Amino acid sequence: MANKIMAWIDERFPLTNIVKHEITDYPTPRNLSYWWNFGFLAGFVLVIQLISGIFLAMHYKADTSLAFDSVEHIMREVNYGWLIRYMHSTGASAFFAVIFIHMARTLYYGSYRAPRELMWWTGQILLIMLMATAFFGYLLPWGQMSYWGAQVITSLFGTVPFLGDEIVVWLRGDFAVGDATLTRFFALHYLFPFLIFGMVAIHLVALHMVKSSNPSGIDLQAKDNIPLHPYFTAKDFYGLGVFLIVFSLILFFRPNLFIEPDNYIPANPMQTPAHIVPEWYFLPFYAILRAIPDLVGGVIAMALSILLFAVMPYLDRSKIPGGARYRPFYRIMFIVFAIDVVILGYVGAKPPTGFLITLGQICTFFYFALFMLLPFVSKREEKWLRAKGLPAEVEALIASDERQREIQRKEALRK
Repeated sequence: MANKIMAWIDERFPLTNIVKHEITDYPTPRNLSYWWNFGFLAGFVLVIQLISGIFLAMHYKADTSLAFDSVEHIMREVNYGWLIRYMHSTGASAFFAVIFIHMARTLYYGSYRAPRELMWWTGQILLIMLMATAFFGYLLPWGQMSYWGAQVITSLFGTVPFLGDEIVVWLRGDFAVGDATLTRFFALHYLFPFLIFGMVAIHLVALHMVKSSNPSGIDLQAKDNIPLHPYFTAKDFYGLGVFLIVFSLILFFRPNLFIEPDNYIPANPMQTPAHIVPEWYFLPFYAILRAIPDLVGGVIAMALSILLFAVMPYLDRSKIPGGARYRPFYRIMFIVFAIDVVILGYVGAKPPTGFLITLGQICTFFYFALFMLLPFVSKREEKWLRAKGLPAEVEALIASDERQREIQRKEALRK
């Protein structure tokens, strides 16, 4: 019966061919490590957020007089409402954690370089869309931190020349954060995950056009690839099991770990919290914003701190494959950058007083300096490595890559 049903579908829609070509028989480099699991985990968390968000929307009231109480109603009176709400809030943090690790792996192994620039850019668009979705959703509980966080962040758009005030009013739907703001943020927060789902499809199409990268940095020949299923699906599900253990420990034992206590106080426009703190995944960018004394300069620096990742394929001029695996100077820069981001997150979580102000400015300088130095360091590092003599393994990889490109060029000319 199942075979007859599939045959009937295949006559009208190439379902079996799509599944084989894009999933089960998709050629995958045999040397992928567990760092490549995080793309799959990001897709899994996206599904969790979509499903839990739909159920939360069934009971949420986008009204300033009812929003806070509706969240409490979900927590206390809806069957398993507490589980759905905490799954959604914990899932937001898990989503960013997985995405940041996914990006770090891409940066470490140089998977953003040609011919994978378009795939890298679609990933950057996904990150911006995810940040926007998280920002819209942060207002919905209508607690103190939600209200004042939205008040501060929306006011930053006022720094846009000529149109700043109009953009702020458009975002808020009013001259201050209120009922109109809550309604439109709820609509946008509900809409954006579906747009993200569509962008994920584009991201996967871009991935399947150029195939997955691997730790060696060289595109393997067809004979060195193996099918995605069952080899890497088994690996992905093992990683998923480990992820679910960590996720469940936070969900059931520390669900408020990433929720500010002030957000359990109803929003009060007449009372400002002692210290306005965004969610942990925004803290490094928030620290960069505060590090610049001028507000316009701070906003520009914060925007550039996100957008600079898009030009990484052009900043990194080295032709040595494998990213930081074979490049000692790039590896040092990557480690310094990772430490710098962690320190910026710590600074962003604390009030801007005393030495923390200076520390935030120093870390902000290093953040941008590492990007600016990369073109010069990458070229000089390559010259130094070639003069010193590359390891035989790397020379073999480069020679293999050159042969592969020559074969592809001849094939293109023949066609």
